[in-house]
Amino acid sequence: MSTKSERISDVLIEQISYILETEVKNKDIKFVTITDAKVTNDLSFAKIYYTVLNDDKKAETAKALKSAAGYIRHELRDRMDVRQIPELNFVYDESIEYGQKIEKILEEIKEGKIKTDE
Repeated sequence: MSTKSERISDVLIEQISYILETEVKNKDIKFVTITDAKVTNDLSFAKIYYTVLNDDKKAETAKALKSAAGYIRHELRDRMDVRQIPELNFVYDESIEYGQKIEKILEEIKEGKIKTDE
């Protein structure tokens, strides 16, 4: 990723987080954390990675973010100094769940609940 796209990714994370926290009224989006953003080199598309506080609300949150993407993109036009605001594609960030699963397995190995071949 180029320096420019990294800089834009950082601004996207910051601004989208702020917009979700202060301006979006949908209750399904209130407990969303933006964890990362990946912007294509031509700056036309951005994958916005997020997590939710309540795992039971993943589907509702995904639907709400998809419907709010146009509004968020419109709000970003006033806040970012770029010629074109990328299309926003919200993607659930599974890396935190994966990390917790690995940590649980390591803890079970440490406690002797899982046998390892030594």
